[in-house]
Amino acid sequence: MPDVPDVFDPRIYAAGIPHDRFRALRDLAPVARQEEPEILGWPAGSGFWAVTRHADVVRVLKDSGTYSSHLGATQIRDPDPADLPFIRRMMLNQDPPGHGRLRRLVSRAFTPGRIERFAATARDRARELLGAAFAGGGEVDLVRAVTDDYALLNLTDLLGIPASDRGLLHTWTERVIAYQDPDEPPVLDGEGRPVNPRSPAMLAEMFDYAQELAAYKRAHPADDVMSTLAASELADAELEMFFFLLTVAGNDTVRSAAPGGILALAEHPSEQRRLWGGEVSMDTAVDELLRVHPPVLSFRRTAAHGTELAGQKIRAGDKVVVFHASANHDERVFADPHRLDLGRTPNPHVSFGDGPHVCLGAHFARLQLRVFYEEVRAACGGLEPAGPPRRLVSNFINGIKSLPVRPSAPSAPRS
Repeated sequence: MPDVPDVFDPRIYAAGIPHDRFRALRDLAPVARQEEPEILGWPAGSGFWAVTRHADVVRVLKDSGTYSSHLGATQIRDPDPADLPFIRRMMLNQDPPGHGRLRRLVSRAFTPGRIERFAATARDRARELLGAAFAGGGEVDLVRAVTDDYALLNLTDLLGIPASDRGLLHTWTERVIAYQDPDEPPVLDGEGRPVNPRSPAMLAEMFDYAQELAAYKRAHPADDVMSTLAASELADAELEMFFFLLTVAGNDTVRSAAPGGILALAEHPSEQRRLWGGEVSMDTAVDELLRVHPPVLSFRRTAAHGTELAGQKIRAGDKVVVFHASANHDERVFADPHRLDLGRTPNPHVSFGDGPHVCLGAHFARLQLRVFYEEVRAACGGLEPAGPPRRLVSNFINGIKSLPVRPSAPSAPRS
């Protein structure tokens, strides 16, 4: 097909989700070949198949026997072959049955009871951050003043990381998530090429810290996730990779989704009024805000054998990339998909994935988002945009770096 829209270039996403391009692909080339040219100093790649319809995205995510997370890992760019065995240690980059074993071990740490106990702490934190941010009554950058700290501090509480070390997690997360963004200059090797932030060299500091923290938790266990993992049957290398996964994914899911949800509410005042007036359930509102602003834009799989998807023949070894943001706006599944409807039900969005790799922390993320939006509603009478958002340059994370908003006074004092 000529003139297939490009949805690879990370710079496209600095202007927002490219809905027009995704619509064209869904309608005309739902499994479309994409080139991987050299961009932002990163070398050219072999190209991939972009999967944009909801049904096809779900099919790929559920069929790990055909579409492997293990063969080439889960990022669009191919890792250095020398790094691939290392990267495959992570649960995210494994297929069943090995993936299931690790998931069962770690899921023991994410008990509903433990997560719910964090709800009160998260609520107090949201109330404190929002109170300080809105105290002046004028324009505020909600990302800088509230959501970055809210997501990070909740995660460190859950993991059991000392307050003095919380800045380390922010640094490590930025290094991994923002590697395509010009605001986060890449680390270069001796030949001037950017170093993959997921390579062993770039993660050594984080892994050393994970082992030190685990040793401390074995000696001084507490009611936190790292105490549970440190006492589990995980091998040292597995524990390190879990710490990496929880640090990055656990932080950035809420860090991306919270301001994205607020942006959607600020841009849709009629829906915002419905939520503020109690006309819609907060739980359905959370899922609709996740649908329109998924924290993750895309994930990669690799074809384990020759197959066919939406009439397109795919060869063994081909890269297959699903686009969550496109699937969430597929007209075949969602009526009027570009309309924010906080009461939308059913709402089968794929913002947390599907199949064996569905997000392990989805319950924890939804809890934090629900608490956060409830506290925003209690803290002000409404929000309106005070300027355009600044978005992350990334084809992976749907991040917002700055979100200027203007709150109005609450309609009634907090009870």
